Amino acid sequence: MQYKQLGQSDLSISEICLGTMTYGQQNTIEEAHQQLDYAVACGVNFIDAAEMYPVPAQKETQGRTEEYIGQWLTKQQRDQLIIATKIAGPTRSMSWIRGKNRAINRQNVEQAVNDSLKRLQTDYIDLYQIHWPDRYVPLFSQTAYEPHLERETIPIAEQLTIFADLIKAGKIRYLGLSNETPWGVGEFCHLSKQLGLPPVVSIQNAYNLLNRVFDSALAETCRRENVGLLAYSPLGFGTLTGKYQQAPPANARMTLFSNFGSRYLKPNTSKAAAAYIEIANKYQLSPAKMALAFVRSRWFVTGTIIGATTLEQLKENLESVEVVLNQEILADLEAVHAQYPNPAP
Repeated sequence: MQYKQLGQSDLSISEICLGTMTYGQQNTIEEAHQQLDYAVACGVNFIDAAEMYPVPAQKETQGRTEEYIGQWLTKQQRDQLIIATKIAGPTRSMSWIRGKNRAINRQNVEQAVNDSLKRLQTDYIDLYQIHWPDRYVPLFSQTAYEPHLERETIPIAEQLTIFADLIKAGKIRYLGLSNETPWGVGEFCHLSKQLGLPPVVSIQNAYNLLNRVFDSALAETCRRENVGLLAYSPLGFGTLTGKYQQAPPANARMTLFSNFGSRYLKPNTSKAAAAYIEIANKYQLSPAKMALAFVRSRWFVTGTIIGATTLEQLKENLESVEVVLNQEILADLEAVHAQYPNPAP
């Protein structure tokens, strides 16, 4: 396991990070703790959660993921782990999280942080992330910006001030963004410098062989602003493992929850996935390990967030650190990308 500095922070994070959004829905507390123990034993030091987890979001289970992590965390050496979580932003659904108004304002942020600290049973959160922007942006398979969908929003300067106060209070150490755009990253970074406030150190966006939108404008923005990418969905919701190519497993996420992962149901996604899996077979590689090795190889990726519902899947994902893709393999992957560019943005 290799470690990298996350943006402008002093956090040295494992190149493979553990995602936990299945804990409390597809995984029991015993399974969650088994995964956490195994991942940490393999050198993982970054655990990623969110207040809305597990997914799919439901009133009955909301916050359970953090609770599972919290019960495990009390038995760990806290200063050896990097715990990250997220605040849910505005949306018309999930009214069970602080009602219908989830603006990133002082009242909501302070309540969200305090609730997460309680569930996680810790005094501080290492990386606190805005799960999606307070303002309107196209999200989760939407790609076109529509001005008529714009809404009232909390000014970014005000948001930064709120998080700065929580950093000063010792409740969070660093601020990160998620599902953000180049403009958003630039504005957060510009205003934090202008106002002398703590900078954002990371961005957590989807990145995989089927979704390489980050390659262009976001890559440049984050390099110039020293913002590290935490790549989520590196296996494209499992589509890059090959398990959906034939008869999908009955317990697979996209089988159980038909309205979930819509970006991976777009035209050409299955064709592109099949082409990538064919390359893995050509070089006698596990499709999952190849897909993870590709994400890990990108110069702008600081951490690759993996998630698993079984210990066997977790083991295979962690073993991907041993895979280094040569130029021949990378050239073949680029050829497929040229034929099917970003089929699941």
